[in-house]
Amino acid sequence: MNSPPKQLKAVIFDLDGTLVDTADEFVPVVQTLRAEHGLGEMDPQRIRASVSNGARALVALGLGISEEAPEFESKRLRLLELYSEVLGSLASPYPGIVELLQSLQQRGIGWGIATNKPRAYTVPLLASLGFDPAPGSVVCPDDVTNRKPHPESLYRNCHDLGCAPHQAIYVGDHLRDIEAGRSAGMYTIAAGYGYIEADDDSRGWGANAHVDHSTDLQALILG
Repeated sequence: MNSPPKQLKAVIFDLDGTLVDTADEFVPVVQTLRAEHGLGEMDPQRIRASVSNGARALVALGLGISEEAPEFESKRLRLLELYSEVLGSLASPYPGIVELLQSLQQRGIGWGIATNKPRAYTVPLLASLGFDPAPGSVVCPDDVTNRKPHPESLYRNCHDLGCAPHQAIYVGDHLRDIEAGRSAGMYTIAAGYGYIEADDDSRGWGANAHVDHSTDLQALILG
């Protein structure tokens, strides 16, 4: 399937690094965590590239400690505490996203979110952004038994949105997103503009399509 579904009924997005740019919130959080441990500032680009890997990866990167370290969990909780203080204050939809969502609504196409971001952070973030139209489905790891790259989240999105997987598109900025979408039987788009490590190649993930800029999504999806 090399072109988007002809009977497209839903477009589902990963959240951080695909739908919303949240890195400007995580960069100061990691820098503050480092400062609390007597460490100097880190190159912000290294932090941005790791945002999609989640809080555990940011702690490991920022403090240079293993996830097996006895003190790791307390550091992770501290990072989340710092993040809660800035959540939603600096985040914004990527360019062209609001216009795309409005175009989908005009064509009667639903949209949703499948994220590995816990619901406790996803819900207030979305509330602060106030998407209009609002997503018809938001699936977080709290809602499923198996998080991405397992396709369970996407199956739940499709159930919520009243479509079959082959009638939906999934857009994501990580290999696990593309693996989840492919496993679900969806058309997949790799968001090359997202949070991608320097040694990773989003064009090698096996997605059906690739975009370098968020503003390219509308033409690809809607023609």
